[in-house]
Amino acid sequence: MSAPTVSARPAAHHGWARAVATVLTGLAVMVLVAAFGLWAAGAADLPDGAFPRVVVATLVTAVGGSVELSGNAGFLAQTRAGITVIPLSVTLAGALVIGAGFLRPLRHRAVASAGELAGWAARIAVLWLLVLVGLAFGARQTFAVDVGSGTLSDLTGLFDVSPKVGFTANVPLTVLFGLLWLAGVLLLALLVAYGAPLPARLLRFQESVRPAAHATVALLLAYVAVGLVTALITAATRGHAPATFALILLGLPNLAWLALTLGMGATWNGRVDGPFGLPMPHVLDAILRTPDVSALNLRSLTADDGRWWWLVVVDAILLLAVAFRMAVRSPARIRLWQHAVHLAVALALAVLMICLTGRVSAHYGLSLLGIGDMGGGLSGELFLRPRLWQAVGLGAVWGLVGGFVGALLALPVRRRGAVERP
Repeated sequence: MSAPTVSARPAAHHGWARAVATVLTGLAVMVLVAAFGLWAAGAADLPDGAFPRVVVATLVTAVGGSVELSGNAGFLAQTRAGITVIPLSVTLAGALVIGAGFLRPLRHRAVASAGELAGWAARIAVLWLLVLVGLAFGARQTFAVDVGSGTLSDLTGLFDVSPKVGFTANVPLTVLFGLLWLAGVLLLALLVAYGAPLPARLLRFQESVRPAAHATVALLLAYVAVGLVTALITAATRGHAPATFALILLGLPNLAWLALTLGMGATWNGRVDGPFGLPMPHVLDAILRTPDVSALNLRSLTADDGRWWWLVVVDAILLLAVAFRMAVRSPARIRLWQHAVHLAVALALAVLMICLTGRVSAHYGLSLLGIGDMGGGLSGELFLRPRLWQAVGLGAVWGLVGGFVGALLALPVRRRGAVERP
């Protein structure tokens, strides 16, 4: 009689009810973060009750979905628009909540079968698929563009046409990338959490993978925490509280992880033109607002303010801290060079993720009768993209050095598997 009870217990602990709670809680947190962030940014004043749909579109982009912009101005004018940016604050909030919900029924166990983990993940994936379809069909809206006063305004009034721009989610791409995002979140949760069970065949890999993965995620979260403290201090001392809270709730990891790569010596290329602008700090906008493509790196930052060299110090301190903790949490038989290689691989992958998700691109153009830019300052362009392989290579070097030094500092500390000599 006891065997059926034991076999039924796991299903009761992570059945459909718990899957629904996990998905709905993650979705609710993402909606709240996006809504408050957009409200602080002034999006609540958008016409035609567009605010809820803008929130939905923000959630679509936060999970890797695709939102396409379109323009229309009748026969008089043509508009062109496009934007690519991931609000990583919303992404991070959803990932943390869904990852914690996925791991909660699995805690206090050493081993779980691959079928059990796959079944539990499949329940969440089915419900998440329904959420993605709903978000994709709900993320669509059209806005009229205010062209101000002057000749263009007179012509649009005379011909009874006005430039419009709208957005529509690409349903297939949103579903595809949204499911891939969920798979990445669940896999990373299993890799990072020390208490999460693994299939018996994979237990031999957890000593090499889990400490390095945990250390890298801790480094990323620590940088977000440092960015949060910095943003709050800035809001308290320099004002602009609404803009600061909009940045915190929408794009804090975007800037925090950008700073992490800059402190490692990476270079990002970008340009700002027209009405677009980058959020705080203002130095980013000042460096990139040039006629040609500009390089954003430590050299250009310190040319404006020498205090930006502190990014290197912060990188070094936080990396050594997580590397030391990684070595302490690892078995004593792991050698110094192994710690270095493990952290180098993990940090290189983390920097690759930052480079792929931290890209920013936006453009808007308005032309009259097909001739030039007649928007009177409405047209503009903004982009920021990394020198990818340079950044990944620097991440690997920092991980190699940091992992070795951190493990060296951890040698005097008694660790798991250590045996005292008589």
